[in-house]
Amino acid sequence: MNEWRFSTFDKTLDKTNRVLKEIESAYGWPKERRNQSYEVLRVVLHTLRDRLTIDEAAQLGAQLPLLIRGVYYEGWNPSRVPQKMDREEFLQRVRQNVRYRIEGGTEHLVRAVLQALSHYVSEGEWADVRSSMPADVRAVIPV
Repeated sequence: MNEWRFSTFDKTLDKTNRVLKEIESAYGWPKERRNQSYEVLRVVLHTLRDRLTIDEAAQLGAQLPLLIRGVYYEGWNPSRVPQKMDREEFLQRVRQNVRYRIEGGTEHLVRAVLQALSHYVSEGEWADVRSSMPADVRAVIPV
């Protein structure tokens, strides 16, 4: 039983590090900027989660790697969602909550984070997430 637990933790840590490395790679950030890649992951996840309906947020969360799922649900208040946001409001919320200066703009940042997560979410779930968004926000979410 202990071997299974450690294996599960090792796997989720590995998946989380792969997501963070992909974000860093998209920006050319060295590993020493891991706090920054974690912060942008958290902010994008929370903004997306808060825009989704409760059911859709739960369906997306169920597919995320275990450790990332914990970040995703941190501080979530289902009684306050979905929060209506158009594209500009969505991007502004991300921009306001990232403490670092990000080259390439907020839309590029959102796409890079969601692209890194896409390896762990089924195409069908991404389609559901995209279809639950207004068209202008949908354009920010990679296919």
